Amino acid sequence: MNTKYIWLVLILLGFTACNDIDSVLEDNGYVAPEALPELTAGSADFSKYVAIGASFTAGYTDNALFMAAQQNSFPNIMAKEFTKVGGGSFTQPITSDNYGGLAAGGTRLPGFDPRLVFGGAGPVSLESIIGPVTVGTDILINTPTGPFNNMGVPGAKSYHLLFDGYGNPANLATKTANPYFIRMASSTSATMLGDAMAQNPTFFTLSEIGGNDVLGYATSGGDGSNLITDTATFDYALGIIVNTLTSGGAKGVITNVPYISDLPHFTTVPYNPLSPTNPAFGPLIPTLNGVFGQLNQVYAYLQSVGAITNAAERSIVFSTTAASAVVIKDETFTNISAQIAGVLNASPTFPAFVQSLGLPPQAAPLVATLLGNAYGQTRQATATDLLVLPSSSVIGTVNTASMQALMGYGLSAQLAAQFSTEGVTYPLADKWVLLPSEQAEIKAATDSYNATISAMAASKGLALVDLKAILTEATTTGYKTGDYTLTTNLVMGGLVSLDGIHLTARGYALMANEFLRAIDATYGSNFEASGSFADPGNYPTNYSPLLP
Repeated sequence: MNTKYIWLVLILLGFTACNDIDSVLEDNGYVAPEALPELTAGSADFSKYVAIGASFTAGYTDNALFMAAQQNSFPNIMAKEFTKVGGGSFTQPITSDNYGGLAAGGTRLPGFDPRLVFGGAGPVSLESIIGPVTVGTDILINTPTGPFNNMGVPGAKSYHLLFDGYGNPANLATKTANPYFIRMASSTSATMLGDAMAQNPTFFTLSEIGGNDVLGYATSGGDGSNLITDTATFDYALGIIVNTLTSGGAKGVITNVPYISDLPHFTTVPYNPLSPTNPAFGPLIPTLNGVFGQLNQVYAYLQSVGAITNAAERSIVFSTTAASAVVIKDETFTNISAQIAGVLNASPTFPAFVQSLGLPPQAAPLVATLLGNAYGQTRQATATDLLVLPSSSVIGTVNTASMQALMGYGLSAQLAAQFSTEGVTYPLADKWVLLPSEQAEIKAATDSYNATISAMAASKGLALVDLKAILTEATTTGYKTGDYTLTTNLVMGGLVSLDGIHLTARGYALMANEFLRAIDATYGSNFEASGSFADPGNYPTNYSPLLP
């Protein structure tokens, strides 16, 4: 050691020998932290905690449920804090691996695939990185033994908690059973609520009930394949659920429903992704504008004769200098397919236009009919439209069904493909786009659900977590938690996982803390003041493809 540093140490030791350590620290500007109060449960009894809900409760993330994610579920995070004040053990229906996905009798279940991972530019399938995997979580073979404190069932709607066939494998064929609940149900006639109550909970969390009641409609683009739960049904189901959970004197926490259209599943894909610099699109713009120019003239004519009033909205033009919006189907528009075909057939110049496409002029009636059928309810998207996340892998691709149909009418493969390009010449179907009218339906239902939830929480003296406000803040300014500010940006925001809907582990840690904060406010506990919050920095925002 350098001599001068030895003397420095000796001087310091001599100095501290005559002064206590605290005095030395204080003289050098150090302020000791205040001692935190001892953790208390207030009026809550956490000895038997049961969490009931849907995918957030289960710990679902990256479009799958898997071991590591379940360990980081918000109820499991909370249960660790509850053990400090009398909380008991907390069991979960742990899956068989970290691949995610489900199988039944050795066969993969369609739509229940392994998890997503970050591929460098965005979300990709796990198997695209590490190769094919064998899904080990089989709902008919390796079912775990309950009861389970975590009764989170991904995909569950409000009324599903009451359905006694929701865990029956015989109902898989009719899609009235849930594979996740089949795996954990106490019997084929069990209900989610019944299995929760069989444990005699002293404390419960009821989370995101109502979320799936609108989410299925949203993720399907409002195409009618997954309807919004009517408010009367939701109100009835929620009343039974809450009255039952509190019937034995249990206390608990309930959440409201966020505006799910704020999630990155609906805000990531731009409405105008068609760049003129794209070599697969840019060179085609003059031809495309020539084709749509014919249609735009038809729209203008139909408006002039009073057949329509929105010719400008229907007109399609692609820019040669800026990004252009995709072409979509808008079912709120009057279908004018027959009128389009009629006007084109009556045009003396239309056969020549058809001939310019490499077709014989005799094909003019056929082309007129095809154009009418394709563009009877179409327009270019605007900033008020929301494109669902999976549309990013569809836009610009060839719709093979359309291509084959056009070839069946005699068009060449090249021309059939050109007129079957998704979002360009083939309008994006309803399932890829949430129109403003559909967004309004979701908002109206959400507001109605939340009014019922707030009233129910108040009437039962339950704690209420305002997930709607949290998501809104994360979307607008970012949500501050610990040393982190989480946003809803896909991949980089830290809050929402790679599927654009469910939370990251760090997001679930935030959620656990918000539950604990609400418990403090309602039941007089002091989780926050005693430092008994989860540290978001201890939880990841993504999982490695090589997760063991």
